[in-house]
Amino acid sequence: MMTAAVLYGREDVRVERVHVPEIGPEDVLVRVRAALTCGTDLKVFRRGYHAKMIVPPALFGHELAGDIVAVGENVEGFRTGQRVVAANSAPCGKCFFCRRNDESLCEDLLFNNGAYAEYIRIPGRIVQRNLYHIPDTLAYKDAALIEPLACVVKGLDDTGLKAGDNVVVVGQGPIGMMFTRLARVYGARVIAVARRVERLQMAARMGANECVLNGSGHDAVARIKELTGGYGADVVIEAVGKPETWELSVHMLRRGGTVNFFGGCPADTRVSLDTGMVHYNELKCLASFHHTPAIIRKALGIVSRGEISAREFVKQEEPLTSLNSVLRHLMSHNGHMKTAIIP
Repeated sequence: MMTAAVLYGREDVRVERVHVPEIGPEDVLVRVRAALTCGTDLKVFRRGYHAKMIVPPALFGHELAGDIVAVGENVEGFRTGQRVVAANSAPCGKCFFCRRNDESLCEDLLFNNGAYAEYIRIPGRIVQRNLYHIPDTLAYKDAALIEPLACVVKGLDDTGLKAGDNVVVVGQGPIGMMFTRLARVYGARVIAVARRVERLQMAARMGANECVLNGSGHDAVARIKELTGGYGADVVIEAVGKPETWELSVHMLRRGGTVNFFGGCPADTRVSLDTGMVHYNELKCLASFHHTPAIIRKALGIVSRGEISAREFVKQEEPLTSLNSVLRHLMSHNGHMKTAIIP
């Protein structure tokens, strides 16, 4: 038996004793050494499910690193005792989208949950395509950071961001902060936009070159134009997930600029865009979802080189028994950074 967090429904996660997962011939069993909280898990906790990722009752959590304690008889390249980090999904490699190199849109994308537990089963497809050795110099918390970082890497890479570009990051929650930090790693000039001064202060510590307060009488668009010689940003990342912020982000672009609507909005919401502005200014509007094995590997390289580390994003450690109080604290303190759950 082991201790694990089980999602039963809306705001109903119970830490209880369950059976250690059994593994098949292609699987591995990992002892979890660190599992990180994230905004997706918080949304799942609030809603009680995630249509693509998890349907209750189910083991909960998906950002983890740990040690292999058992391997299936057909597993190659891994053995017991190795330190590993697993992505939370793996594409099939065979469907319409995978054949067109759109693996994040895989029609049979396999998700895995259960990081908030003493042990987790890594399914064979993830073992084959998205399980990685952790370098000896890397801490478990750093390795566990690669899953959310990979989403951010894909978000920036999709825009074609180049060194020297002006990039605006709208929203400075944990993911927005990660965009701010990574954009600096890429050599961009970063303008952070947020509604709270303390968020902007944190963004400045992450490397933001300029900070712009949005709302309460502050004209963020005008300030961004001022900071970019009257032109607007080369790239805008919307990391809030509200229709009104999606619409606002478009007005922050220069002619020929690119906006990534990264923040997922509530279901069935709509946005309104000025078609003349989009057309005659040749604006590029896109959105990024999830990650791919190649992007996971790139994120692992970034963390392994020390360009981004857990100390910037993981602010505390808590035992598994405290998971409910941690999640409720995150619900009532919007924008707080990650917590490492140590089973």
